[in-house]
Order: sequence, then structure tokens, then C-alpha cells
Amino acid sequence: MSVNSSEQTEYESSVNIQSFLMFLVAMTIGLLVAVLLLPAWLPNMAFSLGGDAPKAYWYLSRGTAFVSLSLLWLSMALGISITNKMARLWPGAPAAFAIHEYVSLLGLAFAIFHAVVILGDHYINFTLLQLLIPFSTIDYRPFWVGLGQLGFYTWAIIAITFYIRPIIGQKSWRFLHYGSFGMYLLGIFHGIYSGTDTSQGWAQNYYWYSAGILLFLLMYRILAVVIDKVFPPKKATSAPRPTQG
Repeated sequence: MSVNSSEQTEYESSVNIQSFLMFLVAMTIGLLVAVLLLPAWLPNMAFSLGGDAPKAYWYLSRGTAFVSLSLLWLSMALGISITNKMARLWPGAPAAFAIHEYVSLLGLAFAIFHAVVILGDHYINFTLLQLLIPFSTIDYRPFWVGLGQLGFYTWAIIAITFYIRPIIGQKSWRFLHYGSFGMYLLGIFHGIYSGTDTSQGWAQNYYWYSAGILLFLLMYRILAVVIDKVFPPKKATSAPRPTQG
């Protein structure tokens, strides 16, 4: 989510491109290593992670999907709160911008893990190419899974724009950053129509409430812009200087 032009020069990216890539790689490797080591630490998990029909990978993928979508939601909520100046009340615009960036990267890492860990599931039997190529999962809801894949690639592109903003310019950066709204919609539809928890009441409440809060923040932002244009704030006028006589 973008911030207005008066704030852009004030809040620069707090993570360089090298740290960004290392963060994603370390986060993904760490989660995968945890999956491999957990059976040794917790022998009772060995059955769920091994055998002919391991179930843990499917549960891990489902769980990290909601974590990733929640982090995306938080990142967008922070971004909108910066543009409508609500973040100035708490935690402050600079802090909100830094958290907005870090949370977005963390959510992207969880999205990678959400996709990669499903390779261990033997029921669907996704291949690596099917995970990389949108709409290629012909055996399991290819359209809705493909929307999620497109959302992930959009997310990755928007995250990278934080670090190439001086190259592409401020206007292009803001234009690309507005793609966050489309990215979130792709994630929501992916979760609703390809997830197996959609029929659960808690999942439906999660989708409705999280999307509703973002819609409220967006409408607040739009109305604030319209009101400022229709009723522009009056500029303070200085009192006339007294004449000597």
C-alpha cells in the first residue's frame, strides 16, 4: 500500500535488497528444516510426517496459508493507515511504515512455505513445475489455485519495488503499489475457493471481518480525499503588519 508523496521522501526502505533476499531464503529454509527435525524431537509426529499418507504437510500448508494472508492483511491495513494519517495516532507514521515493510516480507516468506511444504503431501501430488506455473494444477481446482499463484507473483513484484524505487521513479512505484488491492483479492478468492476450511464458520468469519476492515479503511481514505477536494482546508493567513505613524 502506498503512502502519499509528502511522506515518501521521509520514510525510506529499512531493508536493502540483499537483506530482503537473505530473509526470504533463511525463513523458507528454517521452516523446512523445522519440518525435518520435528519428528526427531517429537517422535509422535513421525507418523504424520512420514508413511504412505502423511497428513502434516497438508495441515502445515493450510495453517501457513492463513498466517500469510493475515500478514498481508496487516501490511495493507498499516499502508492504508499511513495514507489516511490514522497511523500518526499510533504507532506513528515512521514506525507504521517500517512494520508495514517487514510484515509484508514475513508474509511473503510464509506464502513460499505454504506452497513448498505441500510437495510433501501424497494426496494431491503437486510437482514443483505445477507450483511455479499458474493454472497448471489440473488435478486440484486449477483456476482458484492459479489465482493464488498470480497473487504470489504480484506480491513478490510489489515487494521488490521497495528497493528499485529510485530507478523506476516515484509515480511508477505508487502505481505498482496500488496492485496490492488486486493481490489481496486474488489471495482471498484463492483461500475461499481452493481452501478446504471455507465451510467452517470461523473461516467464513475470518474472510468477512478481515476484508470488511480493509474496505472500511479504504472507504475512509477515499472519503477523506473527496472531502478535502470539496472543502479544502483554509490556509492560515498572517495578520497585517501594523503601520507606523
